Amino acid sequence: MIQLGQYPAASHVIAHISDTHLLGGGRPLYGKVNTIEHLGQALAQLERSIAQPQAIVFTGDLADLGEPDAYLRLREIVEPAARRMNAQIIWVMGNHDERPEYSRLLFDEESDAPQDRVYDIDGLRIISFDTTVPGYHHGAVTEDQLDWLANVLSSPAPHGTLLAVHHPPIPTPLLEAMGMLELQQQSRLADVIRGTDVRAILAGHLHYSTHSTFAGIPVSVASATCYTLDLSAKDRLLSGVDFGQSVNVVHVYDDQVVHSVIPIGDTTEVSGFSAEGWAQIEAMTPEQRLETFSAKSSTFNSVEVSSSGDA
Repeated sequence: MIQLGQYPAASHVIAHISDTHLLGGGRPLYGKVNTIEHLGQALAQLERSIAQPQAIVFTGDLADLGEPDAYLRLREIVEPAARRMNAQIIWVMGNHDERPEYSRLLFDEESDAPQDRVYDIDGLRIISFDTTVPGYHHGAVTEDQLDWLANVLSSPAPHGTLLAVHHPPIPTPLLEAMGMLELQQQSRLADVIRGTDVRAILAGHLHYSTHSTFAGIPVSVASATCYTLDLSAKDRLLSGVDFGQSVNVVHVYDDQVVHSVIPIGDTTEVSGFSAEGWAQIEAMTPEQRLETFSAKSSTFNSVEVSSSGDA
């Protein structure tokens, strides 16, 4: 595929998935939400896209109750898809996960310590940082964790670092109730990462997509694959709905990071063009492309086009 715009290809492509909330035995969440089907759909759409991620980061709440069978089912669903995409899997602890089961069933390690790990994806460092508190749903980090993180970040990575956490260090103005379950004492984390090579923070927990900055670093929160929260619901403290699930794709360039959202679910195409059109585009000069596709007076822009791409 030729380059049509000003930017070269991204140096790294990372998929960002969050809050799968699988239950043991494949049980539906709340007796209604088919979390396995949603996760399978998310991976299928990611695989059919042109993203071709080098890694897939899952930012927590992998299992809803920390059940062993939920982690086994998660691996059964994710690992074959990741192999087909040639993508490294990066797990992150969430407040619904349980450290002993998470560690044993995803990493073959017996541990109830914070689950902090470092990955090197072709020179891009991704840190899976555990913000969970055993027995609670809010987030926190220990001094030992912060010392560990500071030590890791003391040496810059060739392409910088992505910090992957579950609890996003940002306000939630449309969902004030989540303030009770946010990451506590965020200023301590800010002091550690400010001025380092951390280029973006990936997070989950909120069950809706949102973006902000923290310590001068962009923060991207991926919506859940299980269910999302309706931020327009009236007279509800929280309103979970089986709708609006999505997957994020992170493109890392030399001097910027782009986050894109892929909605999950069956859709109806109302307009579009076949990929066969690339051959015609490639044969054109840049000037011809502008006149054909940008000029409002061109034949391309002056006729109604059907979903099949036929005028």
